[in-house]
Amino acid sequence: MTAYGRGLSRAMGASPHPGWRRALSDTRGRLKPEYDAVVVGAGHNGLVAAAYLQRFGVNTAVFERRHVIGGAAVTEEIIPGFKFSRASYLLSLLRPQIYSELELKKHGLRLHLRNPYSFTPMLEEGTGGKVPRSLLLGTDMAENQKQIAQFSRKDAQAFPKYEAFMDRLALAIDPLLDSAPVDLEAFQRGSLLQRLKSLSTFKPLWQAGCILGAQLPQYYQVLTAPAAKVLDQWFESEPLKATLATDAVIGAMTNPYIPGSGYVLLHHVMGNLEGIRGAWGYVQGGMGALSDAIASSATAHGVSIFTEKTVAKVQVSSGGRVQGVVLQDGSEVRSKVVLSNASPQITFLKLTPQEWLPEEFVARITQLDTQSPITKINVAVNRLPDFLAAPNTPRGQPLPHHQCSIHLNCEDTLLVHRAFEDALDGLPSERPLIELCIPSSLDPTLAPPGCHVISLFTQYTPYTLAGGKAWDEQQRNAYADRVFDCIEAYAPGFKGSVVGRDILTPPDLERVFGLPGGNIFHCAMSLDQLYFARPVPLHSGYRSPLRGLYLCGSGAHPGGGVMGAAGRNAAHVVFRDLRSM
Repeated sequence: MTAYGRGLSRAMGASPHPGWRRALSDTRGRLKPEYDAVVVGAGHNGLVAAAYLQRFGVNTAVFERRHVIGGAAVTEEIIPGFKFSRASYLLSLLRPQIYSELELKKHGLRLHLRNPYSFTPMLEEGTGGKVPRSLLLGTDMAENQKQIAQFSRKDAQAFPKYEAFMDRLALAIDPLLDSAPVDLEAFQRGSLLQRLKSLSTFKPLWQAGCILGAQLPQYYQVLTAPAAKVLDQWFESEPLKATLATDAVIGAMTNPYIPGSGYVLLHHVMGNLEGIRGAWGYVQGGMGALSDAIASSATAHGVSIFTEKTVAKVQVSSGGRVQGVVLQDGSEVRSKVVLSNASPQITFLKLTPQEWLPEEFVARITQLDTQSPITKINVAVNRLPDFLAAPNTPRGQPLPHHQCSIHLNCEDTLLVHRAFEDALDGLPSERPLIELCIPSSLDPTLAPPGCHVISLFTQYTPYTLAGGKAWDEQQRNAYADRVFDCIEAYAPGFKGSVVGRDILTPPDLERVFGLPGGNIFHCAMSLDQLYFARPVPLHSGYRSPLRGLYLCGSGAHPGGGVMGAAGRNAAHVVFRDLRSM
């Protein structure tokens, strides 16, 4: 068996992050027959929701089907000695309130902020022996302008204005992230008192409008137009536009020329870490360490977390109200409310008795767009990639560009568009878009001395291959080989450095992490599935048609990413409902 095959085989029995082994002993406890609230799934949103509810005095239990908590924010030792953030791999979007209110730093969360943060090497022919160009972006605006000026002096002058423009839009979006969407059902159909109460939900919209002011039409275009159109209005150089456009398509079955991709661009630049807007960082110990910190905060206040406890169904009383859950082993656990961190599809189509849901609601859930272009490849290497555009030092120590998101096959936006078109035909992209990250460049605890872990977030790969074929081992490896060939062109010697790899196609992401269609957002972040309509119209405020059943995961407002907002917002809605019962 090859080293690649050994790495993949070991991945099937991957071990949890060591920190969780410690947390597990603190939270296992005795399963009680009744709690105030039950949370389905110990993904980061479910853990956040549980932590807040317990702080509000609501006795809460969390049930996780896997052996390890964290959902997609998890650290696993796929290859002995190498610890991977197996699914999600970067942190930026976590809401500052959660960071402070749950005292995550006190509970062990440590971050490595990246500066510089973006590196795009070029494949350039006919350079006459010169080093190929590259684009390196960070927090130093003067240095950014110097880098961009290689390609366009005009773009170098425009870049600070573009950054300020996007920062203002992100600032306007902030109030919408931290509260439930406008309660249109109560406003339209509720009693006079309910209508009056629902008026308060309009406040975040009003705040956003005040921030944007007279520039609202220009900002509206960012939310609705193709990202390429937005970027064309600002810049002329393709390397810069393609680099920025990666944020508009990452994780989404879209391309920069499709309307609405501008919002995805915004979604990935509205983070805030350690008070620095737009900053992205690595979590010390991998993304599972974030989940451990949230779990530690939750259990410190009394939350009970159970792993390898699969929820089989939601129990409903004869009066049509949630009364708990049934576990796969037959155990019944009663509760006043159930919050599901699972996707809307799993929650409403598999766990909830269908007779208690309106047919129209079920039909809408069935029709949710869950297309995903992502294949995640985790790679163990015995040395750092040596890029032609930025050669390594003789001793092979990490350089500034090694800590970045490294964008490959991003010389121009047409390359991204062509990669997308391949997937529409059921074919993995010939030249896939690759985001390469090396977290061990800043966190050496993840790999043995001199070695590194590499995260490859690649697209586009269809869920089902041409002719209705399913992915098999041969096709997985053929695609990974294609990705490695691309990396080899930018960094000769890369393939020879590989110790092992773990390949997760869209069906694998669905199977392992419960992501429908392999979609990291649970359902697409398209305009018809956002805010008022996430997951479906009239049920965007975390409540469902079944009384006592709530969504608290990425399929609810404000959507995907390791943000925690859905969990925090849902906990506040649930607590208000419990008080009024």
